[in-house]
Amino acid sequence: MTQTRRTFLTNSAVMMGGTAIGLGGFAGPAAAQTTMTGVSYLPPSYKALAYGSAGFVERLDQSDAVAVDYYDSGKLLKADEQLPALRSGSIDFMFHTTSYITRSLPILGITGLPGVVDELYANPGRIAKGSPLFDLINEQLAESDLYMVSMMGNILEPEYIWSSASGPIRSIDDIDGKKVRVVSFEATQVVEGYGAGAVRIPSSELYLALQRGTVDAAVANISTIIGRSLQEQLDVVYKLPMTAYGIGLFTTTRGWDRMGDAEKAAFEEAAQWFEENGASYSNNTIYPEEYWPMIEEAGLEQVEASDEDLSRLSEAAQEVRDNWIEEVGRDVGERAIALAMGETA
Repeated sequence: MTQTRRTFLTNSAVMMGGTAIGLGGFAGPAAAQTTMTGVSYLPPSYKALAYGSAGFVERLDQSDAVAVDYYDSGKLLKADEQLPALRSGSIDFMFHTTSYITRSLPILGITGLPGVVDELYANPGRIAKGSPLFDLINEQLAESDLYMVSMMGNILEPEYIWSSASGPIRSIDDIDGKKVRVVSFEATQVVEGYGAGAVRIPSSELYLALQRGTVDAAVANISTIIGRSLQEQLDVVYKLPMTAYGIGLFTTTRGWDRMGDAEKAAFEEAAQWFEENGASYSNNTIYPEEYWPMIEEAGLEQVEASDEDLSRLSEAAQEVRDNWIEEVGRDVGERAIALAMGETA
């Protein structure tokens, strides 16, 4: 049954685990398909980001075991409502960008650490399903009753600094005094260290913020730029890999354990497609063949980061990494970074 956002939130307030997982609906054999409710706040206009989640949902819904009730674009739940809803059992699975939930789930910060993300991005196998880093992340998530089924095979292309004609940024020195839109906590610390004023603005409001001069620049993945037509308000992209993120497919450990064999097999099969095609199609096909040509057509100046600035970024990011290590625990943090960097943990 399709719900509106209003009826969903109303019903969730009075239900006690009213979904199939919350009621233990997967515990025994079912005569009919089990309905699973899933959400994402990403709109279809984010073609590269929505490709993997849409493909997963399509394949899961085509199975004989599961029928999917799926809501994208925040139609059912806003970005900050998804994680609480999953934990409460009001939904069965969610897609979420890691950059939005690292404060709630610190281990996911490994996907956004400056000085680490470029290595992780260039080596997809390091965070692939079944890798030591993937398993380490899930060990930590399990303490919060969460299970990441997949992170679409890799993180996405790093986020660069995109600036307007009124405040162009072509080097680290140019960041000083600028108002920069940043989402991830990790990148926020770095840009503030370079003298910028960090501003947290939803991507849906970023076009007007750039147009009105509320911000001079944005740290963003190219999917955000194209998905929100921000290239119309931008002049320069400085390719300094400030941060990055992955899109995780999450359920709860309770929900996963309670799934019947048929439901779990269907979920795993769809998740395997997501793992093999999600990030790789975005990083290797959509970005180079479609999105970057659109940036060139829009006339943006593309500036590669100098070796000197890359070195300065690594030095500035050390404090961010040290803080993150202390937050997740020294043993876990150092192992995670070592695995991300291709070292023996």
